Order: sequence, then structure tokens, then C-alpha cells
Amino acid sequence: MKPLQTSSGDPNADRRADYAEMLVASGDHAAAAELLLGGLELAPQWAMGWFRLGEMQEASGRLDLAAQAWTTALKLDPADRQGAALKLQLIGKGPVSMTPPSAFVETLFDHYAETFEDMLVGKLDYRLPEVLDAAIRKARPGRLRLALDLGCGTGLMGEKLRPIVDRLEGFDISARMLKKARAKGIYDALTKADLQDFSYSGDRADLVTSADVLIYIGGLEGLVGVVAGLLADGGLFAFSVESLAEGGGEFALQPSRRYAHSDGYVVRTLEANGLSVLALEPTTIRWDRREPVKGLAVVAWKAGPL
Repeated sequence: MKPLQTSSGDPNADRRADYAEMLVASGDHAAAAELLLGGLELAPQWAMGWFRLGEMQEASGRLDLAAQAWTTALKLDPADRQGAALKLQLIGKGPVSMTPPSAFVETLFDHYAETFEDMLVGKLDYRLPEVLDAAIRKARPGRLRLALDLGCGTGLMGEKLRPIVDRLEGFDISARMLKKARAKGIYDALTKADLQDFSYSGDRADLVTSADVLIYIGGLEGLVGVVAGLLADGGLFAFSVESLAEGGGEFALQPSRRYAHSDGYVVRTLEANGLSVLALEPTTIRWDRREPVKGLAVVAWKAGPL
């Protein structure tokens, strides 16, 4: 995938963008937007600049102008690597989407790959792999023949699974994340894959995991159906979601541009695909801006034939 154009290609436009960021840092978002808009007159094809302009306009309370900027960014980059469509949805200026743009998710994690573990574990106190590992061991003690780690990232979940599985395969949309995971030497196979259109032709798995990943899926029906088909009889699906406040519907896009899901929706979707809930444990997924992000650690089971 072609990388994002972080520079406008015009030194004068870049200089104005840099000054605009200084104004943002001082809290003057309106002046920052005006300055960046002047830069974009010199580099009108700079999609990343238009997206950033939208963020500045949003911060200054001018949502109509933010929508115009994000619409322009989306026209210049139809793959939507910056997630402009999600920003439009959040301010009520765009259609509701069941899933985020795949290019946005890929770009996001390619960007964070180098600092991902230091940030997530060191600063955001991410402990979900430990929580899911304990739930898996409780639900099915002993060794597992095959585990598939969907959205494996740098391998934090895989590190917990490796001691208890004979074969461990990881899948992720980000090539840079997979490179980090490969360096650990804990997976028997690693594959670049988009979970919005996931398929697997190998043996049925005893375990499928997806730790802190379904927040980038939205509607869960498709993926849960695929997972149910991947599991052997008696197999487990262990995953997490961010919790949606009561009365918020089945799932919803949050200001973080992650999706939150209701407990009832998670349970109904699992049961509709032949999976029974073994564990549904409220937990803190991570901390964000000094606030706990509440979620669920879930283990579901695929029953065998009677």
C-alpha cells in the first residue's frame, strides 16, 4: 500500500503546516486552521493536510468546515487511510458504517508498530492477554492442538498461548506488526489478513483468540460466523470488546474511532452462530487519557454433535 504523504511536497505549505501545529499546541485552533488552509491553497492535493485541517476545525467548533475538509480528504484518498469517513460519521455528517475502512486500520497499526508495546503495556497498562489466558486455561485445562490468533499484532497474546498450544498461527492486517511478531519466534505461521474478509483453509482449531481487535470490526455477525466455522467441536473462541453504555444500542462508533458493543449483542451474536458463552468477565481493557476503558473478556464454546 502506498504510504501516506506526510509532506505536502511544497516547502512553503509544509512551513505553514508546521506553524499551524504550533498554534494548536498553544490552544488557538481557529488560527491554526486558517494558517493551514493557506498552506493547502499551495498544495491542494495533500489529503493528509485536509484531514488535519478537519481536526483543527472540529476543535474550534466549526463542524461544517470540518466536514468540508474531511470530505475533501476522502475524495483525494478514497481508500481513506486517515479515517475521514469515521470522523464524518461521528459529527453526524456522514453515513453510519458497520465497519471502519480497512486501509485506515492498516495504516494506523503500521504507524504504531515501532512503539506499540511500549505505549500499550508500559503507559496504558494493557493486561488483556493475561486476563484471556487465565480464562482460557480455566475453561479448558491442558494443551491445545491448534490456536489461531486473529489480529495478533506484535504477539502479546501469542506469548501467553505458546506454552499451551502445539501449533500457533497469527494473522494481522499490518505488515509492520507482523514483522515485530515474527522477530519473537513464537508463531509457527504468520499471515497478513484483513479480518473483515477473513478465510482459513487449514485444520479446525481448538482455540481462536482476538484480543482487543473487535473494536475495529463494528458489526460482529460476519467474523463470528467465520470463527464458528473454523472451530473444531469443543473449540473455544476467546476475545474482548469495549463495553457500550446501557441504552446505546447493539454497537456504536466511539469518539476514539473504535467500536463498543453491548453485552446482549455479543451474547446474541455468539448464540446465533452456535457458540455458547462460558465466561463473560467485565475488565479494564487499558487506560486512555487517565480513564479506564471498560470492556468484556469473553470465552465462548462450540458444542459437539449430540
